[in-house]
Amino acid sequence: MANFIGDYRCKIDAKGRILFPAGLKKQLAAGDNGFVIKKDLFEQCLVMYTSTEWEHQNQIIRSQINPFNKEHNRFLRGFYRGTAEIELDNNGRLLLPKRLLDEVSIDKEIVLSGQDTKIEIWADTKYDTMGEDENEFAALAEKIMKGTSNAEE
Repeated sequence: MANFIGDYRCKIDAKGRILFPAGLKKQLAAGDNGFVIKKDLFEQCLVMYTSTEWEHQNQIIRSQINPFNKEHNRFLRGFYRGTAEIELDNNGRLLLPKRLLDEVSIDKEIVLSGQDTKIEIWADTKYDTMGEDENEFAALAEKIMKGTSNAEE
């Protein structure tokens, strides 16, 4: 399983392709060139999973969902809406679906942000302006990590 870290700025060409950053490519498991991309559930960005991680996400969902429950079906419909499979081409590029780029107002310049098992794709202007105040972030970290033995001191 890949664990992605780092922020990478990329330009989208006229056909909607980006050159996949070498730093992220090194973090891929051998032979894992396929991805699933969709709109994030909470933020105005896209998320991209390797095919392997996407299957893991599906296993988590399957363990929680009853397909004969109307509310669960509504969730599934919303979760999978707009999902697309993409693949690295021979030149190390990814073709990002225009409909998804439009949905999150991405135009020409993006930031790929490694977030553990996924990569977030942001419009560079949104990414640059969403920084959190240091004190607010410290309070959030303390709240979330409180009581864990692995928390940084």
